[in-house]
Amino acid sequence: MKNAVIKYIVVALSLSFLTTGCRKEATFFSEPYGPGKETLGVVFDRSLTPSPASGGVGTIVKLKVSGLSDYRDKAVVKFSGQAAEIVSLNGEELQVKVPEYASTGVMSITIDDVIIFGPEFEVDGRIKIDPTWEARQGTNNSVNDRFVTQDGKVIYIGNFTDYNRKGLVRPINRLVRTFSNGSYDVSWRTGLGANGALVAITQIGDRYYIGGSFSGYDMKRENISNLTSLHLTGGLDSVGIKPYRRPDQSDTTKYVPRFNGGFNSAVHRLYPQDNKLIATGHFRYYVSRQYDKPNARETRDTTILDSVEIRQIARLNLDGSLDKTFRFNGNTAFQGANGDLSTIVHESGQHQGKILVFGQFTRFDEKTVGYITRLNPDGTIDNTFNAQGVGADYFVTNVTYNAETNKYIALGQFMTYNGRPARRMALLNADGSLDESFQAKVFLGGFPTYAKQLNDGLIMVSGRFLTYGGVTRNGFMLLNPDGNLAESTLNATGQFIGSVYQAVETTSEDGKRALLLMGEFQKFDNKDVSNIIRVTIE
Repeated sequence: MKNAVIKYIVVALSLSFLTTGCRKEATFFSEPYGPGKETLGVVFDRSLTPSPASGGVGTIVKLKVSGLSDYRDKAVVKFSGQAAEIVSLNGEELQVKVPEYASTGVMSITIDDVIIFGPEFEVDGRIKIDPTWEARQGTNNSVNDRFVTQDGKVIYIGNFTDYNRKGLVRPINRLVRTFSNGSYDVSWRTGLGANGALVAITQIGDRYYIGGSFSGYDMKRENISNLTSLHLTGGLDSVGIKPYRRPDQSDTTKYVPRFNGGFNSAVHRLYPQDNKLIATGHFRYYVSRQYDKPNARETRDTTILDSVEIRQIARLNLDGSLDKTFRFNGNTAFQGANGDLSTIVHESGQHQGKILVFGQFTRFDEKTVGYITRLNPDGTIDNTFNAQGVGADYFVTNVTYNAETNKYIALGQFMTYNGRPARRMALLNADGSLDESFQAKVFLGGFPTYAKQLNDGLIMVSGRFLTYGGVTRNGFMLLNPDGNLAESTLNATGQFIGSVYQAVETTSEDGKRALLLMGEFQKFDNKDVSNIIRVTIE
């Protein structure tokens, strides 16, 4: 007991010594940013909405704002970033005029470097979310593309497991069929659907062909490599085979996908051609399976995986076998691009069957190209495309084509095309040359990620930008064919958040001109949306 007390005293004294020895005076530092600014005392009356709460360009809007009189000469009133004319300020009543290119969003007052946020004001415009579109709840993940069936229904594919809240009890895995108004078609039977993202779909004869990044469909969770075929009813196109069995084993039937072919990596596009199937993507190897030969151990139900090197673009027969008459020199495949690529195909017109190739490459099949080129229907390079030009000076990230205007819209990280200025956007003629009548303005706060020229020449642009040519456009706008903003009534929509992957010109159920937007986005015109909407252009 005595020894324990002595140890306790020694420890206590040691701790006391350490505490005393380590103690030093606290050091206080001065405020690095200086004192904060005094509040201005300018306050919006948030209990009152603007009068009126919505209106078009030129509308006089009344608001209650206290404390503004002292700053009358400094105050700048803005509608979602666009400066407005102050018509009058009488006590707490402020009257302002809705400026050109105002957009739906929050009003604000800027005084020097101080911003006071006010209520939201809805600017009347010609683009509105279509009230006749039934899928108001959208999807819970991206919508990548669509396919219109022969009877007018629509198949949507993507990475979603829910569509318009119809998949809450039983998941809708990556593909769904709807009526033209977006309502869910319960009669289409896809079972468990795909176990990974779907990006491409097409039809040849009485089969659908789907591509993406998946290895199983419905109950078959093996023997699929990012590509397979479906019956028109939605079920997997399968066939019974007799797998290899040792002599001491009885015969059995195994059901496998009838389409025996695929790739080692994702398929991004599928195109029908002369009763064959062209696939493009980031893959390097074509793969197929043998079921009737033994492996080294002669185990039951043997599956042997074969592969052939073929990069990025390949053509398959409808049974899944590789067509070596396309982009092969004997048994050696063409080299393809020296970087990632994407593609679009010409479905009609003088260039029908040709494939535009763009992306992050400077060489294609041993030819130097400026991040973009075009292939003939037989897979060889189309030397008539941009024959005298050098192309873009950096990556081309997205291209769309309009058969009515016969023009391409290219987006990317480039600043020139064929040596001429082309900031992030370029309008190309059908031969790949630059249409210099289009001049893109400066983007701030981000860049465009998708653009499509409409049949009347207007150009729809979406992305993550905040302004275009000094005008506030929060991620969505319409341009004239020369690159200037279209009239303000077409550019009054509020904040857009996300990415559009596809835009399709269509009509609403009541016959209005409309755009179907698909992708991965969460807001349109300041309203919550979920990856697929239809908007009218009135």
